[in-house]
Amino acid sequence: MELRDIEIFLTLAEELHFGRTAERLHVSVPRVSQAIKKQERAIGVELFVRNSRNVRLTPVGEQLRDDLSQLHSGLARSLERARLAGRGKTGTLRISLFPTNLQELRRYWETFHTRHPQWELRLRMSGYADPFAQLRGGEADVLVTWFPVEEPDLTVGPLLFAEPRVLAVAADHPLAKRSSVSLEAISDYQHVVAESVPGYWFDRYIPELTPKGRPIDRTEPVSNIEDIFMHTAMGNAVSLFPVHVSRYYSRPDIVYLPVRDMDALPFGLVWLSEAENDLIRAFARVVRDLGPLPG
Repeated sequence: MELRDIEIFLTLAEELHFGRTAERLHVSVPRVSQAIKKQERAIGVELFVRNSRNVRLTPVGEQLRDDLSQLHSGLARSLERARLAGRGKTGTLRISLFPTNLQELRRYWETFHTRHPQWELRLRMSGYADPFAQLRGGEADVLVTWFPVEEPDLTVGPLLFAEPRVLAVAADHPLAKRSSVSLEAISDYQHVVAESVPGYWFDRYIPELTPKGRPIDRTEPVSNIEDIFMHTAMGNAVSLFPVHVSRYYSRPDIVYLPVRDMDALPFGLVWLSEAENDLIRAFARVVRDLGPLPG
């Protein structure tokens, strides 16, 4: 079994979804399907039971997942250490982010590089599905996300920034001609929802209720920011964002409206408590020393 096929199998065993697996590994869905079929032919038994509604591991698939997980982790660490040694580096800090204002956060990346040239910094954008799994699964060391985060196994680090909110609507939407909107008014329209996420965490991003107690319809499922833009541009939903999204995603088919009655959304660092190390502490120290971005 090739290393890439092992990665595909283990990722599918975690996601139990061919589309999300392909997205995480930056391959096509047919590539995922071909790799799994190849493995099943080689072993002579099904590893997954899949139908139009769900995907689940068979008992043999569960056994293979358990056997391969530790082996793959050790091999990946060995390859990474060799790669870093060849570049004169001794470690990598992997940061996964929800906010898209990477340019505005450059002072944190650059200060970390200056203070710790022996370490590499690797950034990637995060998806919405099960956002803390990447920390728990060892795929990321630090997550930049909105607060609050109230997970007993995670450490909440320093604040990076806090921003006002905007509502994204289609250019031909009834709200598009307004200069601003209220949370009360937008409860008349459908909103997106992220699946497999803590309720309290998503409620901070899109509340369940308006200040007057009217329910907000959050029923359009999404797994990444591109899904949100698609549903918004098509008029299927309206979408709340931190204001920086309007600066980085200017589009002819979408209008951004300030939301008058929502508090600023804070973003900061989170990491797995038991995985805390010198690199994580060093980056958190950089953020604390520089302080949050100006409001």
